[in-house]
Amino acid sequence: MNRHRDLNYGVPIYQEKVTWSWWLWLFMFAMAASLSLAVWVAIGNGPTILVSIIEFALLVFASQKTALTITVTKGWLLVGPAAIERAFIHNFAPLEFSELKRTRGIDADPASYLELRFWVSSAIKIDLRDPKDKTPYWLITTNRAKELAKILNLADH
Repeated sequence: MNRHRDLNYGVPIYQEKVTWSWWLWLFMFAMAASLSLAVWVAIGNGPTILVSIIEFALLVFASQKTALTITVTKGWLLVGPAAIERAFIHNFAPLEFSELKRTRGIDADPASYLELRFWVSSAIKIDLRDPKDKTPYWLITTNRAKELAKILNLADH
């Protein structure tokens, strides 16, 4: 499941980077502002500026580290740190929020591979047919589930 740094996966035919949504940024800024306000009230301007700079840097770092990159090449599907040959995947089902909620909750299989981001309300479920892999499916949150399913359904793999 892990990517190999020295392996060439080919030219991307689909690429998506799932980053923080606007409402998550707004919430995180509000949390950071409340901490800065508390520091300002207790200590003053100088430390508040330093704390605010550190908070902003940490927010940018956190947003970069939690972003999910999805790439499809002619022969591979790469999701976050995982990679699988397209020959081993089939049944690409785009899921809306209610279906996603049920699939990641009550209908979840503990052996499945999950790349979920709570701020994304749509996903794709990808079944596996690799006899050596006991993972039944991948569940991946994506902003463009229908487009990703359409690309994966192309017979050229």
